[in-house]
Amino acid sequence: MLSIQNIHKRFGDVHALNNVSLDLEPGLFGLLGPNGAGKSTLMRTLATLQKPDEGQIFFDGQDIVTHPDAIRSQLGYLPQDFGVYPRMSALALLDHIAILKGVINKGEREDQIMALLEKVNLITHRTASVATYSGGMRQRFGVAQALLGNPKILIVDEPTAGLDPFERQRFLDLLSEFGREKIILLSTHIVEDVRDLCPDMAIMGNGQIVVRGAPESLIDTIRGRVWRKSVDRDDLLTMKEGYKFLSSRHLKGGVQASVLADASPGTGFEQKEETLEDAYFAHLNGLV
Repeated sequence: MLSIQNIHKRFGDVHALNNVSLDLEPGLFGLLGPNGAGKSTLMRTLATLQKPDEGQIFFDGQDIVTHPDAIRSQLGYLPQDFGVYPRMSALALLDHIAILKGVINKGEREDQIMALLEKVNLITHRTASVATYSGGMRQRFGVAQALLGNPKILIVDEPTAGLDPFERQRFLDLLSEFGREKIILLSTHIVEDVRDLCPDMAIMGNGQIVVRGAPESLIDTIRGRVWRKSVDRDDLLTMKEGYKFLSSRHLKGGVQASVLADASPGTGFEQKEETLEDAYFAHLNGLV
């Protein structure tokens, strides 16, 4: 159990985390939010890279704010920007990271590294410099380094940004496989990643948890209330001011606008099937 209790974090006048509380158990947990919502600040705090100004974080009953070593040996972390030593091969770099994680026995390190390289499909590229890897390969390497030492908690921050569809699906399949026995906290702004993977999630905005629940339960909060209409771009501002506006999407030179309403909002609107993206915007913008 990872228990986050009323944590705050400020950077000057910016309240990056504002009374955030979450209890997490083994499984995949999705954290959705726009850029600047506080997701990365929360990830860095949980990874003990910075301390909260207020609040407590407990892992299996131990306070990791005052005793960060209680979680570090059980933690795998894949930050949004994953740096590497440019001249080191995957084998050498994973060996170095394993030693830093306390895997001292050479034979044990070799077994773990080869098994993980096989799992992330990098075994044939193990002697190549990680700096020569594609974006998808580097992300898969990042998963391998995060899983060294068999951690109980895995934190991944914006892991699929910039990946092509094939690499994205391969990466998500890896997370799904490991999520059966570990606490995996997936921070992203890509709604589809959470919808496809996570049985539990939260939406974060302005440093706060806006809402928490299963994706389907959040969709239920707007069931039968989503309406869409094709409009001219010039009419979009008027629509934003006159309706409970959810989002807009540019399609074939025009704009499809989505709004929230209990009944038809007017001529041209059609009731459409609700998506997690609709629920995301509804909760984030305080419409429900």
